Amino acid sequence: MNVKPDFSKHANHAATAPAFLSVWDMHAYYGESYIVQGISFNVHEGEILALLGRNGAGKTSTLRAIARLGDPEVKRGEIWLDHQPLHSMSSYQASQAGLGLVPEDRRIIAGLTVEENLKLAQIAPPIGWSLERVYDLFPRLHERRTQEGVTLSGGEQQMLAIARALCRDIKVLLLDEPYEGLAPVIVDEIEKTLRVIKEQGITTILVEQNAVRALQLADRAVILDTGGIVFDGTASEVLENKELREEYLAI
Repeated sequence: MNVKPDFSKHANHAATAPAFLSVWDMHAYYGESYIVQGISFNVHEGEILALLGRNGAGKTSTLRAIARLGDPEVKRGEIWLDHQPLHSMSSYQASQAGLGLVPEDRRIIAGLTVEENLKLAQIAPPIGWSLERVYDLFPRLHERRTQEGVTLSGGEQQMLAIARALCRDIKVLLLDEPYEGLAPVIVDEIEKTLRVIKEQGITTILVEQNAVRALQLADRAVILDTGGIVFDGTASEVLENKELREEYLAI
């Protein structure tokens, strides 16, 4: 008889280790649909965490719940960022506390140039990420600063979306499918940028269908399956565990 492998021993359900961002016993719903089913995990400062799983596992819902968007609705649980209770905040307050979400559709504002998109997001006065610093990280955006943002290529729009998040002097970057539709050479460029951001001490949670690329970039991985955590450990553990990859990531 075939026995389904049990990787639950890896899951950090207690979430007791010191962490920069902690999600504890979070339950979230879309209407009556129970999407995020009591998950707990920690992310340490400056770490890149890959949040993985098959389609419908609850990855994007988890990002949106952390960002306090209200959809899905978090009905139970706690979310802490640098000792601040995000679970009692609105999305605007969570953004002020240091969360920056880059959604899959990037949400570049039509009618505004690259620089206007950045200036609209920038806090005043900028503390850590001036326009000059952002342009140093994204020289292509500097070249196109007077071009309307929505006319950029897909890769350039992804760069603009990340740059716009940095302009808010964030502590945590939440990325939803940043490689979607991009050529491998552009993905290489995005990953190089994310490594530089990591060196600046920014914490990143990455949701990505290209699990192998995400795992090669990440320090740690959390794998979701039908709204619950089935694995919480190092990215290298997932890359080295064929059974785990086949069971939950189909790779």
